[in-house]
Amino acid sequence: FFLIQELLRVMRTIDDRIVHELNTTIPTASFVGKIDAGQTCKELYQSLMDAHTSRERIIKNCIAQTSSVVKTLREEREKAQDDVALLKQLRKEQTKV
Repeated sequence: FFLIQELLRVMRTIDDRIVHELNTTIPTASFVGKIDAGQTCKELYQSLMDAHTSRERIIKNCIAQTSSVVKTLREEREKAQDDVALLKQLRKEQTKV
């Protein structure tokens, strides 16, 4: 779970860098003829879309894994209803989802 949080933090940093890149590559009036703003914007857009697609995939994977753990813990909880530690762990995992 912590690894996934770290990956999301890195991806947010990528978004920040893309926004910064966009702000610094849009040509001013004196550089309009020297830079292909359309191509630059297309490249930045593609980078942003790739980052968001990757982030979405990681989030969905995390949800699936955590849901699987919750399902397993629920099954164990049905067998041992008096286990307080198991109940706490189940609640913790449910909160993650």
